Amino acid sequence: MAALNQPRQATYDAIVIGAGIQGSFAAYHLAQRHRDTLLLEQFILPHSRGSSHGQSRITRSAYPQEVYARMMPDCFHLWERLEAEAGTSLYRQTGLVVLGPAGNLELEGCRRNLGTGGVLDAMGLARHFPGLRLHAGEVAVWDDTAGVLFADRALRAVQDVFRRHGGTLRDGEKVLRIEPGAVLTITTTAGVYRTPRLIITAGAWTGALVAPLGLRLPLQPLRINVCYWREKELGTPSVGRASPCFMALGLSQAPHGIFGLPALEYPGLVKVCYHHGSPADPEERDRAPLGVPHPDVTLLSSFISSYLPGLEPWPAVVETCLYTNTPDEDFILDRHPRFSNIIIGAGFSGHGFKLAPVVGKLLCELSLGEEPSHSTAPFAMTRFPGVLQAVL
Repeated sequence: MAALNQPRQATYDAIVIGAGIQGSFAAYHLAQRHRDTLLLEQFILPHSRGSSHGQSRITRSAYPQEVYARMMPDCFHLWERLEAEAGTSLYRQTGLVVLGPAGNLELEGCRRNLGTGGVLDAMGLARHFPGLRLHAGEVAVWDDTAGVLFADRALRAVQDVFRRHGGTLRDGEKVLRIEPGAVLTITTTAGVYRTPRLIITAGAWTGALVAPLGLRLPLQPLRINVCYWREKELGTPSVGRASPCFMALGLSQAPHGIFGLPALEYPGLVKVCYHHGSPADPEERDRAPLGVPHPDVTLLSSFISSYLPGLEPWPAVVETCLYTNTPDEDFILDRHPRFSNIIIGAGFSGHGFKLAPVVGKLLCELSLGEEPSHSTAPFAMTRFPGVLQAVL
């Protein structure tokens, strides 16, 4: 939380709107470049209204898409650097099983980008994850680099290091208006600030923030059920705390994929979630229509019974979070087409947390007019028709 007696400064080298993991890393990189940076957050920190809260996220090298796979070595390095700077552990290596039908394109993409020549059969899988069953025609790939990021701890760490490098974090300040120009003016509920460069990483609120700037971004907030399933026998190594993470791809009954993490957050409860949800208004995320069933929970219950028989087949705890999806589930990392000093990072589609150190670096580089350290061409907003039709 910003210190109450900290003197207000009207002008900054850079302003970042949205103090989730992406915006916090963008601000962190700017501060490390000795840019006087203001990081704005509409909610009082810590909070659970967006996409960066919670105790755990999967990190992995296994990615079907080469563009993300190429970023991951840099991500692992930057997470390790943050651990050293913060003096705390942010990651636990568990390994990851990726399972699906033999020949599935996503599974093959993971195998190819991992550089592993083979796949695990049922016997090989039993060595790594004895509590997870393979079915006829299915195979698995093993990623030994993967593990669990401690999400809340990571968010605090990057914000703490940002402030240690001279950055200013103001929470409880909602942005009311952005006035473009060579020097931008940002009006919030608590003040007016000016800056030559702005980064917008406001998650599910990004669309509303950029609409007055003439952009219509195809961002769909989704309400995700985060489910925890009780071990039938507490401490069972085959499904509990000692088990690896997993992803299930290409299953006909779960077209958006299923992922799971070991029992780290709640004793004896394993986190297994469907990688999709229902459309939501971020201002009313918890207002679920009465009487509406939860087909994702039913789907997961069936999966648990079939693939993880060591777990009870109905969730013991159900929490919620927000995804903000693009139509292709790839990110938007781009300059505003008219106002080149406004940079937008959005649409992280439920798989952005692990990539935040590199995403933040790319947003920082774009805002400083530097050549990005990774290609941002796949993340251009112009890949979506209609985005520019409303440009001022």
